[in-house]
Amino acid sequence: MSTPSEYQRVAEDFLAAYESGEPIAPPRETIPGLDLNGAYRIQQLQEQAFEKAGRRVVGRKIGLTTPAMQKQLGVDSPDFGFFTEDMVFENGAEIDTSRFISPKVEPELAFELGSDLPADATMKQVIDAVASTRVAVEIIDSRVRDWDIELVDTVADNASCGAVILGTPFTEVDLRALPETRLIMQVDGQPQDTGTGKDVMGHPLEPLRWLAGVLGEQGVPLKAGDVILTGSFCGAAPVEAGCRIIVDSTDMGLLTASFV
Repeated sequence: MSTPSEYQRVAEDFLAAYESGEPIAPPRETIPGLDLNGAYRIQQLQEQAFEKAGRRVVGRKIGLTTPAMQKQLGVDSPDFGFFTEDMVFENGAEIDTSRFISPKVEPELAFELGSDLPADATMKQVIDAVASTRVAVEIIDSRVRDWDIELVDTVADNASCGAVILGTPFTEVDLRALPETRLIMQVDGQPQDTGTGKDVMGHPLEPLRWLAGVLGEQGVPLKAGDVILTGSFCGAAPVEAGCRIIVDSTDMGLLTASFV
């Protein structure tokens, strides 16, 4: 049976990896029998350490929202992590790749909440709570060596979140039509992949409703002002210094960023 000290030790290993850029062994090997609750506990310890250091948590990211990714990791539900204010970049940003270990990019939608969400939120309540919608990119990164991850490893590693890039906020988006929204991603002018909102659990707001329930069970409500990324529309693409990415949306314009 895992002990609090084992969770703390792995959390400290992850925190050290952020600083050193040196990835660590998969937590499932460090703590044999590590379960999902333990993995989230390791993640929470890192979140607490960030907040103690003055880094403000401003949002959540949801991952594993497509059948293909769930099949790859052998799961049937999403996972989630957090991001802090200093992990957020704006449209057109130049991003220093040295802050990451092995970054990849995923096109998504981000939603800012204008009101709190109850744990048992209906889809109508979710729609009513959304204040703005943005095209977004999550920069996923693994502090686990060689991306050698199973579900408990990525959860412990803050759901492999490295940073997020947020596009222009739109307040008049038809949220019920989001399943038809298309995102097309290019890296250095080369098309990478494309997807529509219905690829994200049928509707990009469905993961947000799921997250409200999961966090509500933990006594951590989603509140007004939170920004939530609800999962990639398509596969991730690796990036390195010198790369420029463009994500084109059918109805919310372009998001661009350069890696240096």
